Amino acid sequence: MSDYRRYYINGGTWFFTVNLKNRQSDLLVSQIAELRAAMRSVKKLKPFYINACVVLPEHLHCIWTLPELDCDFSSRWREIKKRLTKSLACRTIWQPRFWEHAIRNEDDYRRHVDYIYINPVKHGWVSRVQDWPFSTFHRDVRDGLYSVDWGGDINDLEAGERQ
Repeated sequence: MSDYRRYYINGGTWFFTVNLKNRQSDLLVSQIAELRAAMRSVKKLKPFYINACVVLPEHLHCIWTLPELDCDFSSRWREIKKRLTKSLACRTIWQPRFWEHAIRNEDDYRRHVDYIYINPVKHGWVSRVQDWPFSTFHRDVRDGLYSVDWGGDINDLEAGERQ
C-alpha cells in the first residue's frame, strides 16, 4: 500500500480533480441537480468557497478556499461523494480518492482557473467556453473577471500543417 500524504494548510486554496469510476458515464451532468444539492448541503455544514468549478459528464475540477482555521477538505469531498451516491441509490460511482494541488500563488491560481474553464473545450464537449453550462465561468463573466468570449472558438483555429 502506498504512503500517500495530503498537504493541509489552514485557510488554504486547492485545485481538485474528482472522477467517476465509470469514465464513460454522463452521470455528473445528467444528475447535476443532485450534485449541486450535495455540494450545497455540505457547504452548510462545513463552509468553503468555490473559487471555480466545471462539471463534465464523468469528472469535475474545482478550486476551493477553506475558512481561516480549517484545512479539512477530505471530509468535505467524502460527504459530497456519499450524499450524491445515496441520493442516486447507487453503490459505487466514484473513483477512490481524488487529486488535489495546493495553490501556491496568484499565477498558479490563474493558470488553474483557466485550465478549469477551458476543460470542456479541451475534451471536445463544446467549441467555446461560454457554451458549457456547468461552470462557474458564467458567474465570473457576470462579475467582470472574464470576457464572455474568453478562450475563443475552437472552430476558428487553423488545423493541419502550415504551407
